[in-house]
Amino acid sequence: MGLMDFVKGGVRELAIARPDSAKGMLVYKHPDPTIPNKAQLTVGTDEVALFFKDGQFVGQIGPGRHTLESSNIMFLNQIVDKFTGGNVFKAEVWFITVREVAGFKFGGRIGDVEDPKSGLAIGVMVHGEYSLQATDPTQVISFFGQRSWAQDEEFVGWFRQLLLKTIRDRIAKLLVAKQLPLLNITSGALTEEIEAEVIEGLKPHMQSYGMRVVRLGNFVVSIKEEDEQTLKSMYKDAAQIRMAGGLGGYQQFAAGKAMMGAGDGMARGGGSGDGGGMLAGAGLGVGMAMANMFAQSTRPAAEAPAAPAQQAAPAAPAQPSLQDRLKKLKMLKDEGLIDDQEYAAKRAEILKDL
Repeated sequence: MGLMDFVKGGVRELAIARPDSAKGMLVYKHPDPTIPNKAQLTVGTDEVALFFKDGQFVGQIGPGRHTLESSNIMFLNQIVDKFTGGNVFKAEVWFITVREVAGFKFGGRIGDVEDPKSGLAIGVMVHGEYSLQATDPTQVISFFGQRSWAQDEEFVGWFRQLLLKTIRDRIAKLLVAKQLPLLNITSGALTEEIEAEVIEGLKPHMQSYGMRVVRLGNFVVSIKEEDEQTLKSMYKDAAQIRMAGGLGGYQQFAAGKAMMGAGDGMARGGGSGDGGGMLAGAGLGVGMAMANMFAQSTRPAAEAPAAPAQQAAPAAPAQPSLQDRLKKLKMLKDEGLIDDQEYAAKRAEILKDL
């Protein structure tokens, strides 16, 4: 061994620090448990150094350059190797990053959730990124065990599942407790509210690992395109039924739909009136029957009709004024439930009654 090799080897033994190749690791373990007395320990501004002996935590040193000798760092007395006359410390040295570390990806299906507005169970998916921060370095070591870590799949996979579970629970809470339509969740309008709910819900799960999720990034809740179109169609039909005025309005709306469907069927079938139009009419007929049954079942017993011979003729339901109908039509357009072409056609139809 030449003089330069000896000098370089001595420098390596005396200098203890995280190498540049390990700067991206949340946890890095110094490979040599034998530390010379008066070795130079360098701890970065965004990390701490932990000393363990026989699996037990001994002490912690913060950022800066430190000379390792028991006269100025008292806990080093616990790791002195007496067989060397006090010239060597025997310990495992761990470097733990304590700054926020970003770029962890997550994503997947969080299951079927019930849309409170339509009653349909819709499959919901989510994806995005999250950042982590070590809050208790000694707890972090208890999770990692005897290994270094940068992008360990066991770690990432475990916290990904915790994240997906918490997102599923919190979205269900928003839908049920606040009765928010599912399309409001997937539109992105509530992203910040959902993020706050998720981060709060993760706290008790992460504390035992000495970690916390700081923030979510590129956070997207989504559903299949065909499910989105189904919900929009149902919302639109429900709004038109409300505008038409309750059960009677529903019957008028359904009859109009059936006639339009029959007309479409005749156009496709050469005037026969069969096919899709008949199916549409039949489906709406079932809906009308169900609506009538619901109305009869919810009518109080005291209001049950008398015998046919004694029953008075029912009063004709009050029809909404032209002004009310135009206001409701304008509301549907403003809410995006009908497009400009539908709005113009409906408005012209209403104005014919003037």
